Amino acid sequence: MGKDVLYIADRRKKEFTYPIHNHEVFELNFVEHAAGVRRIVGDSSEVIGDYDLVLITSPQLEHVWEQNTCTSEDIREITIQFDFGMSEDSLFGRNPFFSVRKMMNEARKGLCFPLSAIMGVYKELDTLSSIKDGFYAVMQFMTILYELSRCEGARTLASSSFAKIAVEDDSRRILKVKNFINENYMDELRLAQLAEIAGMSASAFSRFFKLHTGRNLSDYIIDIRLGYATRKLVDTSRSISEISFECGFNNLSNFNRIFKKKKGCSPSEFRENYHKTRIIV
Repeated sequence: MGKDVLYIADRRKKEFTYPIHNHEVFELNFVEHAAGVRRIVGDSSEVIGDYDLVLITSPQLEHVWEQNTCTSEDIREITIQFDFGMSEDSLFGRNPFFSVRKMMNEARKGLCFPLSAIMGVYKELDTLSSIKDGFYAVMQFMTILYELSRCEGARTLASSSFAKIAVEDDSRRILKVKNFINENYMDELRLAQLAEIAGMSASAFSRFFKLHTGRNLSDYIIDIRLGYATRKLVDTSRSISEISFECGFNNLSNFNRIFKKKKGCSPSEFRENYHKTRIIV
């Protein structure tokens, strides 16, 4: 990007051919009229509808939009890459940018925006590439980021364990338990043991965890283990059997069944797809 703050590619096309990749710069990617395309961000794999908007702010997070079952003849893709930092001691560390900085932090796992948010910034996205003055282009882009940071319903895509993001939580009790799970995911984890770490009875802790996180404890543990497993499938040449046991699954068939249910493909298919198409730019 050199001395440029933004790189904007606004293009019309009939198919997606770019492989899975990751890069140092941040990226906001908008796709229109591409229902049926499969979007992969880290260990998340989803088939998109007519509109898709995703923010990615981690240099390690692999991502791709694959053709899949899309038959559209008029796909529009707007890719905006930028590399200005959001550190506490910069301009972005000041109060007006708090929501943007928070959003950028969440987007290290990939952040997908709801249709209402996409429509809220559609006009600005649509005209961004036509702005000739660089200053005004940056100002319009900052407006897009700010409006997106204020929307409700944005959701992260990759798991924390796959994206190598430190565990965070507002509750000290929950954070203590999450850290323990993160450090001991390969071992057997019992409800009574985790409840004791939180200083609560087992039944009270189960309710507290679900109320606080919106997820059952068992589902959370499975997702953490799967995140580590998918990362090992990408980063190592260990056998699938080895990886399943290393990540706390007690037998291979159980691991294969859960993986397919959660990821929509087998562990070997997941690994093959990453390895045949992965590049770093």
